[in-house]
Amino acid sequence: MKIEIRLANDNDETEWTEMWLNYNEFYGAEVPESITASTWARIIDPVTPIGALVAIYNSETIGFANYVLHSYTWSNGFACLMDDLFVIPKYRGRGAAKLMIQNLINMGHEHNWTKIYWMTRQGNTTARALYDKFCSIDGFVRYTISLDGIRPTAGNSK
Repeated sequence: MKIEIRLANDNDETEWTEMWLNYNEFYGAEVPESITASTWARIIDPVTPIGALVAIYNSETIGFANYVLHSYTWSNGFACLMDDLFVIPKYRGRGAAKLMIQNLINMGHEHNWTKIYWMTRQGNTTARALYDKFCSIDGFVRYTISLDGIRPTAGNSK
């Protein structure tokens, strides 16, 4: 069967939440339940700049790509931050992550976004092998001051 990529909808909440919890566990991030609920509510609210794609295989939701559209100072258009990308481990290697990234690229062309970008842990070699097929790292170094106390502590070696 073919993997289908589509926008998340109300019916995806249970599967998305389960995968979201696994995603946060992978990164060692303790995200409060209230933030998880708020994130989902913003994903399905068409007015907010947050959205999500889901990957479907054999009628099962197997992955998601959460993204945020935002303005920025080097353009009058929108940039898209692919904030989170996750595929259930037993379905990895089948192309779901690649299809979700390609779908975001297609959406970007369709809606005249000016760039799509994302980040991962430096040691996340599996993810980086896929990302390197789309583009090369841009040479910027990210500095983060956590004001909400959520600090990922893992995710460097898978």
